Amino acid sequence: MNKKRAKGSSHSTRPARAGAPKWVRFTREEVEMLVEELYKRGYPPSMIGVILRDQYGVPLAKQVTGRKISKILEEKGLAPQIPEDLFNLLRKAVNVRRHITEYPADKSAKKGLEEIESKIRRLVRYYKSVGKLPQNWAYDPSKAELLVASTS
Repeated sequence: MNKKRAKGSSHSTRPARAGAPKWVRFTREEVEMLVEELYKRGYPPSMIGVILRDQYGVPLAKQVTGRKISKILEEKGLAPQIPEDLFNLLRKAVNVRRHITEYPADKSAKKGLEEIESKIRRLVRYYKSVGKLPQNWAYDPSKAELLVASTS
């Protein structure tokens, strides 16, 4: 819902492929073990995908394993409490709120904080409807600050 971004479809697209490419030398079990090991080292799911691509030569974990990285983590009981995109927005809101306390006259930062918090509310509504967040979960800036501080 980013209204600031220009329209257009000039971006790269992933190849339509059913299975893993022939040149990938890892099996499904090996990729799942790598995902588990990298998550235990502290990497978020998006960074795990980048590491698998750049260091291990696995273009997409879904092509090799048949499941996304987050699904693999859920099945192993390692999934984070809060989805990664929501957590990143919470971190961003905490940083902007900290900036506003230092520079209270920064009106554009206040507007940006309003936009970030509205994105958080929309995402929370979605995750509640899907069942990834409990129904009584609510965004609270002070709790978000504690949550971000405890995981960093």
